[in-house]
Amino acid sequence: MKGTVRRKAAAAALLRALPFVLLSAAFVTVVLYPRGTQSPDADAARVVRIWNIDTFEGGKGSRTAFLKRTASVAEARNGDVLYLISSQTREGAQRALSQGDVPDILSFGPGFSAAAPYCLPLGSAFAGERRAVPWCRGQYVLFSLSENFTQPSQTALSVGGDNLTCAAAALAGVDGTEIQSMTAYLGFLDGTYRYLLGTQRDICRFAARGVSVYTRELPAFCDLYQYVAVLSEHAYDDCMVFLNALLSEEVQRSLDTIGMQPVAGASGYTVGAFADGSQLQAVREAAHGENAGKNIVKFLKTV
Repeated sequence: MKGTVRRKAAAAALLRALPFVLLSAAFVTVVLYPRGTQSPDADAARVVRIWNIDTFEGGKGSRTAFLKRTASVAEARNGDVLYLISSQTREGAQRALSQGDVPDILSFGPGFSAAAPYCLPLGSAFAGERRAVPWCRGQYVLFSLSENFTQPSQTALSVGGDNLTCAAAALAGVDGTEIQSMTAYLGFLDGTYRYLLGTQRDICRFAARGVSVYTRELPAFCDLYQYVAVLSEHAYDDCMVFLNALLSEEVQRSLDTIGMQPVAGASGYTVGAFADGSQLQAVREAAHGENAGKNIVKFLKTV
């Protein structure tokens, strides 16, 4: 009988103490692992942010989508890292950088000089620049509907974005009129222009339309490079895993899926990756001036 009484008393005391025990456990949990954080034992993937900015027309498809596919390759090599790819406009990216929002990796075309102060040196250089290297390239091409490329006639110089078609024309000795890309393409097809100085975008357009054309590559100048740069010191190693995947033979071989070419084989002259507006304007003025083919090289870099 006494044993039964003692057990009942102990049970009553435990019930009275239980709320205090639970409250204490909750307090310890909140102190050690505040809301919104993970315990030290939790596995959390490191996140690397990558922005893509297009400043010139590509071939076909999306460079951002291609980078997302490359992210899968990099994540397979670096399993505890998540590579997040997003598209940005030039203006939006400039505004974000000025407000302190800086990505870990930047993919961009020539002329985005706002990124220069944030980019870190890489292990290689291109056209004298060590802070950015191209991961794909386009090309300038002279198109004709016949084999005759010598007949005096009007040529449309296709401009799609900020690319300097006039520089390619000057170095190739081609006279023509600068026209918006799609207008130049359609004017060539309807006979308004006998020749079209275009790019990889036009190659893809002709292929999609089933139009047979004659081509002559113009390798003396190319500014149709999409560059990649690293902007994060703390995530530098993780960034380099992505860059190495992007520049790997496996990934470079698949650039034809977006109508672009591998970096290997690049030659001729170009503008710098971080050329600003005044530098690009100087190239335009030289391209339209006297002795353009000779004078323009003063403002260009050798690949």
